[in-house]
Amino acid sequence: MTVTYNSRMPPRPTSRLAHLGLLYAAFIWGSTFILVKDSLEHIDPVILVGYRFLLAALPLGFWLALRGRRLWHEWQAGVRLGILLWLLYAPQTIGLGYTSAANSAFITGLFVAFVPLFSWLFLRRPLRPTDAFAAALALAGLWLLTGGLREANPGDLITLITAAAYAGHILAADDAIQRGLDSLVLSFQQFLVVGLLSLAAGAVFGLPFGVGTPGTWGVVAFLAFLPTLSAFAIQLWAQRQVAPLRVSLIFALEPVFAALLAWTAGHEPFRIAQAAGGLLIVMASASSILTVSSRTRPRE
Repeated sequence: MTVTYNSRMPPRPTSRLAHLGLLYAAFIWGSTFILVKDSLEHIDPVILVGYRFLLAALPLGFWLALRGRRLWHEWQAGVRLGILLWLLYAPQTIGLGYTSAANSAFITGLFVAFVPLFSWLFLRRPLRPTDAFAAALALAGLWLLTGGLREANPGDLITLITAAAYAGHILAADDAIQRGLDSLVLSFQQFLVVGLLSLAAGAVFGLPFGVGTPGTWGVVAFLAFLPTLSAFAIQLWAQRQVAPLRVSLIFALEPVFAALLAWTAGHEPFRIAQAAGGLLIVMASASSILTVSSRTRPRE
């Protein structure tokens, strides 16, 4: 991943609307776990990813073309984001075939640690003690929420790619939108890349392209237009105003929302340790937002 950062760039202003947009994205992504889990009985997971992202890309591209937007402007950034996004979804799906859902969720959540690490390694951005504390608090919460890492196996190692790709996507998206690229065009480009890569993988490995029930198509449509089209477009827009580490901490709320919906709509048993983990993640996100807001308040 090649990203650039101008150290002379003035601090970006905070925005309540941008934070609400990121919270919406985290919530809608968390809401998909129950739907996806049920739908996988009727569709191959990689093919589901392909249909989901293509169904989001095609109407968005058509709408942008009607408005005269250049769909292939700065396409290299869109391809880079698409590859990172595909590396987020594909290894996670493959890894789930070898590891538990709890281990997969915890390892994916490690992107919270990868973001400041990659930010320091690739962008040379200093890591503030308060940021390091918030990231550590979020990791502790993820450990409690998911039960930690038990009996590591090859699937766990594969899923580490997901965590790294998640962090890389956040930082690459930050670089792209801070260079003034069109967030909707970037969304179209990365959706198209993910969809094509998924279907190409399905063709190469002989995966079934069929969809078992009409209801599954409804799930695919929901996943395409809310968790994909709206949430990722909002992410790219909101990152114009929210720093990458804070984005990652807000996105760490995704497993919290997933757990809340599992306890209610999914009728899964409530566990005190998981609730405590969710509380720690909420505290980490809140502390990061309040700390940075306090530093930027005079400028606002």
